[in-house]
Amino acid sequence: MNKATVTRLFIGGILAVTAGAILAIAAAWIAIANDVFVMSGPDIVALRASAIAWVLLGVAAAGGLAVVAGVIAGVVSSIGALVNTWQLKSTAWFIALLLAGILGLGFFAMIAYIVAGPDGTGDAPDRTPLARAMATPA
Repeated sequence: MNKATVTRLFIGGILAVTAGAILAIAAAWIAIANDVFVMSGPDIVALRASAIAWVLLGVAAAGGLAVVAGVIAGVVSSIGALVNTWQLKSTAWFIALLLAGILGLGFFAMIAYIVAGPDGTGDAPDRTPLARAMATPA
């Protein structure tokens, strides 16, 4: 996966998470404004069954699915960036992305990779064990 594909996937994931969150929050806000929730103090204890309640439930579910799809796209783009940087001669970017992901800073690592990271799909050496064994003269 080249850097352009990783970038598109990551930005698409960010947009999907943002749109899904806005959609789900808007559905909840409209539900509160239309008294869809039966409240007992600060707690929601029931829903008033109506057409708008079912529509808003569907809109909130669609927003949730968009958030999940965006997170999956972000994870796939992170894996693509790791595979892309593994192919480089210097593994500094690979180690930085891997450690940042392990430490929970993967979002910031991906931003750094998109802004300044190298594209490892060009003339990359093959790092598979078989290729290394075949490249070593006997």
